Amino acid sequence: MKSHFKQIVIVILSIFLLSCSSDDSASKTAVTPPVPVTPPKTEIPTTPISGSVKYLALGDSYTIGQSVCETCRFPEQLKSSLKTIYPQTDFSLKVIARTGWTTSNLISAINNENPDATYDLVTLLIGVNNQYQHIDFSVYQKEFPQLLNKAIQLAKGDKKNLIVVSIPDYAYTPFASGYSSSKRAEISNEIDQYNTFAENTCITNGVNFISITDITRQGNSNLVASDGLHPSETAYKFFVNRIVPKAKMILQD
Repeated sequence: MKSHFKQIVIVILSIFLLSCSSDDSASKTAVTPPVPVTPPKTEIPTTPISGSVKYLALGDSYTIGQSVCETCRFPEQLKSSLKTIYPQTDFSLKVIARTGWTTSNLISAINNENPDATYDLVTLLIGVNNQYQHIDFSVYQKEFPQLLNKAIQLAKGDKKNLIVVSIPDYAYTPFASGYSSSKRAEISNEIDQYNTFAENTCITNGVNFISITDITRQGNSNLVASDGLHPSETAYKFFVNRIVPKAKMILQD
């Protein structure tokens, strides 16, 4: 009887010890959650600049700010943002742009005005009217590089002083709501074609390229002006948010 009792006790103790060992092993092998890593801030430090800055904006209706107030268009908003960052600096802005202009129109206008090649900052946004007017894409392939070279010359001959902005997509605006889905897709694909060519040309020539097209593809009515076609003041603000960091680098270089 005692022998039988002893065997029962031994079995119970064995089970207890195994259980403790299993719990201890589980605690040792438990995976410790990784400590969240906060990515480093990529904000560009502000280095004070003095004197004056001359800014030239080249383009079409997206630059002139069709259907928004003069101070609402993106070149004016960019100028204001830079003025806030550099309050001791005098900023001047010249705009060569008009609604409906193609690359050919912009080339002619620059040649006619013949501005001085003394600009510290130049932006270029052009091409939507080539697409909208169904001008053969080969014209853009020929004339965009010409405009790029002309813009570099006006930017004191320094390609680092030039920022090319991508073409917005009007297929997502109320203006295009009456088009078929296939027509809207065609517009977007063609604008992608223009932007891809412009970006690749900029990369080849070491020119800054900033894409804002995705902003205009949100289908948000607040991002469209009262005419149902062009970007609103808010949309231009989003454009400027992307342009400012690069503009700071240019001015501080």
